[in-house]
Amino acid sequence: MKHLLLLLLLASPLHAQDVALAKLEASPRHHEWVSIPAGESPIHAFVAYPEVSKKALTVIVIHENRGLTDWVRGFADDLAAAGHIAIAPDFLSGVSAERTRTSDFPTQAEASQALYTVSPDRITAGLNAAKDYVSQIEAANGKVVVVGFCWGGSQTFRYATTASGLAASFVFYGGAPADTTTFAGISAPVFGFYAQNDQRINAALPSVRSAMASYGKPFEIEIYPDSGHAFMRSGEDPSGSEGNKAARVAAMARLLGILEEL
Repeated sequence: MKHLLLLLLLASPLHAQDVALAKLEASPRHHEWVSIPAGESPIHAFVAYPEVSKKALTVIVIHENRGLTDWVRGFADDLAAAGHIAIAPDFLSGVSAERTRTSDFPTQAEASQALYTVSPDRITAGLNAAKDYVSQIEAANGKVVVVGFCWGGSQTFRYATTASGLAASFVFYGGAPADTTTFAGISAPVFGFYAQNDQRINAALPSVRSAMASYGKPFEIEIYPDSGHAFMRSGEDPSGSEGNKAARVAAMARLLGILEEL
């Protein structure tokens, strides 16, 4: 039945969200929702487990400014398909009494507007809570990395400057902290994934690379040709550009290759 649903969905005009939902419905992997204590209110998170015979690396996935969408959950499942445990916290958890998670918002625009009211301290508390949670999973091997997209990419870079115990951070088309002195606190390699047609983000890359080098911090980047901002999501959209599709394939191969090395 799951595979029939997938075929029916793929036969219709689709967007990346639809593709992700179809994959989630058809996935044989174990998924669960958890509520993790995190300061003033708990953080809801989606967890995807791989079907493997050994303990697995864990990936914390930080969503875009749209919140924890089906596409983000689908990406977490992709990581599980590759053999990793993935946890995706919802940073719209408890944003108000009426709206306690992304799915409570009627539109992505409203979700995005609300997300920008969440304080950096709340985000850090949520990430620390997620890291603490996965460290107690018996199926995990103790290595934790962070992957983030757009808004989540910026949060990934910021978190790398304060977090201890990370094996690596993966920034997808997100900006670096404006205060480059915070780079001194980075304790693990940072890998950047950027679109060629995204000067809003890319204009700062030379100064970021210079500052990272001045602190002796590893910062390896790739800029994918003919791609635009959010190519990981857009590249999964059947109507997306060929450049975004190619960038997604190449970036995913690079990400999984690095994770395998870790």
